Amino acid sequence: MTGLTLTADDFERLRDIRATQPDFITHALSRRKHRDLLGGDGRLFIIAADHPARGALGVGSNPTAMANRYDLLDRLATALARPGVDGVLGTPDIIDDLAALGLLDGKIVVGSMNRGGLRGASFEMDDRYGAYTVDAMVQAGIDFAKTLVRVNLADPGTASTLQATADAVTRAAAAELPIMLEPFMSTWSEGRIVNDLSTDAVILSVAIAAGLGASSAYTWMKLPVVDDMERVMASTTLPTLLLGGDAGVDPDETFASWEDALSLPGVRGLTVGRTLLYPPDGDVARAVDTAAALVHPIHDAVSH
Repeated sequence: MTGLTLTADDFERLRDIRATQPDFITHALSRRKHRDLLGGDGRLFIIAADHPARGALGVGSNPTAMANRYDLLDRLATALARPGVDGVLGTPDIIDDLAALGLLDGKIVVGSMNRGGLRGASFEMDDRYGAYTVDAMVQAGIDFAKTLVRVNLADPGTASTLQATADAVTRAAAAELPIMLEPFMSTWSEGRIVNDLSTDAVILSVAIAAGLGASSAYTWMKLPVVDDMERVMASTTLPTLLLGGDAGVDPDETFASWEDALSLPGVRGLTVGRTLLYPPDGDVARAVDTAAALVHPIHDAVSH
């Protein structure tokens, strides 16, 4: 389903750049127009698209929704063009595509670091850092780093993930690069990893993740919206973005839960992907606009 924003000519040019001018991508990233991390209202709205590199291609009942890269890029281009969208989160392949297409000027670019814990793998908890590094992001002019921190007390693979995350936080702080940690308490259930979304579990995950690294000066949190978010946000002083997760049965109910959580002290905005890129009615622009209006006041979103 291409054609929302990008054309066949855009994709032909992208393929040519990748085949014949790979240095164009490097230059496009490093020379793009930058902006302050936070806008005038001190809030952020980031579109997330780092799921495919973990082998997570499904959305709702469609197990291969994100498999078509052209369709995904078209949806991302549509989202990034909407008022109030501050930036995008992705792995290098996604970010490089968007840079080559000229879609990142004036946007916050968030680089995803650990993609080694592939969905469904026996080694899923040993979540190796196989994508961006702090040094590479600094060199490329990436604005923000992101890591997933799943803590499984029954799986020894968690130990190496925690150590790698601590090292990443230390390096990011030394480079003055903001780094966003997405923590969960996780367990194995019938051969797959399940994240505990109870309030107490989220609070415990925050406590563990916040202490990683030699400095927390540049650490942010990326947290799910769960019951009793007041208690969750009382567990940390770190700036926090809310994650969207999978699309719910009732989009209106999902948006309402985000709106309530966005009013809490410490919450600085949203980082949402599949829920907005693949809405039930297929209208990406409308879904993104609805979320943008929650993060930024309407009068700010229009001029953002």
